[in-house]
Amino acid sequence: MKPIVRPQEPTKPYSYYSEDVKFENTKDKIVLAGTLTLPKKVGNFPAVVLISGSGTQNRDEELLGHKPFFVLADHLTKSGIAVLRFDDRGTAKSTGDFATATSLDFVIDVEYAIKYLQTRKEINKKRIGLVGHSEGGIIAPMVAAESKDINFIVLLAGMGIPGDQLLLLQQELIGKAMGVSEEELQKTRSINKAAFDIIIKSTNTESLKTELTNYIKQTLKDNPESIESTGMIETDFIKLQVNQLTSPWIQYFIKYDPSSILEKVKCPILAINGEKNLQVPAKVNLYTIEKTLKKGGNDKVTIKELPNLNHLFQKCETGLPNEYATIEQTFSPIALEEISKWIIKQMK
Repeated sequence: MKPIVRPQEPTKPYSYYSEDVKFENTKDKIVLAGTLTLPKKVGNFPAVVLISGSGTQNRDEELLGHKPFFVLADHLTKSGIAVLRFDDRGTAKSTGDFATATSLDFVIDVEYAIKYLQTRKEINKKRIGLVGHSEGGIIAPMVAAESKDINFIVLLAGMGIPGDQLLLLQQELIGKAMGVSEEELQKTRSINKAAFDIIIKSTNTESLKTELTNYIKQTLKDNPESIESTGMIETDFIKLQVNQLTSPWIQYFIKYDPSSILEKVKCPILAINGEKNLQVPAKVNLYTIEKTLKKGGNDKVTIKELPNLNHLFQKCETGLPNEYATIEQTFSPIALEEISKWIIKQMK
């Protein structure tokens, strides 16, 4: 097996100051562990908090041999911006329970990250921003809508449409790129849409489990082929599906519509996305983000769709998730440059 080469990954000695830090979310009684990088050990610098995408992520947002947040933090710090990145609650060196958390809990973690930055004399308290990737692009506006302490936000592949719509579109685009027939795609879409509708109407997890169990049983009766390829027995398959669909995070995500929060965000926003992103498709999400912000009276909005980039901002062929690990590039230098240039412009 060929060794994985990641040429963009920073190596020591760094040309800037790096410190492992811990700060407490006193509301939820958990300790979050991360890394603070400063352009120099002494000074007064603008700063950003990096907010990771969905799933358990460490401070580098490490996945498939890539460390996108390590590369991004390195680039921003070399550009004169301090960066705080931290392990998600219940992940790596952070305490807490990830399994019971929703985006709302991650909002609280970010609020404590900002409080921590404000205790550091090296940070310019009037120049603190947020950079959120994927789910982080939901969390950043939630924090900014409620806080006067946020100077600007950057949404990397952020979401503009409701969660249920996003998941249906994501499944359709990935299926299409993998060569699934139109008929099969439409069948899957209607099955999933009905399941999501059950979740949206639900107010109680226990009765939701019962309803979804009955629904999936009926679906399997009508489409026995959907279980055959898995090699699982029916009861295990149904249990797995029901547990996934009733987790606190997925219930919250499916019901969430970002427009209600985006309308309240008044600080400058950069929203960028890759043209080949199949997970959070660029055109519909960027269009909706811009429209919603402007509806709320925010005209300090910059929207950028970058050609040939996927959900992780890698230069790619298809945009399919199964390509991520095989691509040598971790984060497109063009995207890195767009982010740092825009942030520096906000400092003037």
